[in-house]
Amino acid sequence: MTPASLADKVALTELANKLFMYCDAKLWQRLLDEVFTESIWFDVSSGGGGEAKEMAAADVCKLWNEGFDGLDAAHHQAGHYLITVNEDSAIIYAYAVATHYKKAATQGHTRTFVGSYDLTAQRTPIGWRLNQFKYNLKYMDGNVTME
Repeated sequence: MTPASLADKVALTELANKLFMYCDAKLWQRLLDEVFTESIWFDVSSGGGGEAKEMAAADVCKLWNEGFDGLDAAHHQAGHYLITVNEDSAIIYAYAVATHYKKAATQGHTRTFVGSYDLTAQRTPIGWRLNQFKYNLKYMDGNVTME
């Protein structure tokens, strides 16, 4: 592994970590400024999120903000990154568990999503940015409706 390829893998790992950490902290502007390209291929169909399609990153952040409305906390734990770099594009595969917490829920305070992500990134003049977000749900557990 060359120093340049190692630097790319470190940068891409940090990019994936920013995705999950900024999402949990609801730092939507930082996601737009530091993580996503202007538009992304967005696919959450495995979790019932509708048809996969190209979306403006700002619309994805708006969708997530609305989805997190009413939650007291969200936590993603990601890892097992497998990263393939091909010059100015990269594929990032990741395992992740996401837990949502709502104190006021009466059927249980948490729901958990377990799955993997197929992310792609492109090298831009301002660094690596994600241009594809695909979630592969394995299963959900807990209070799925958060009621």
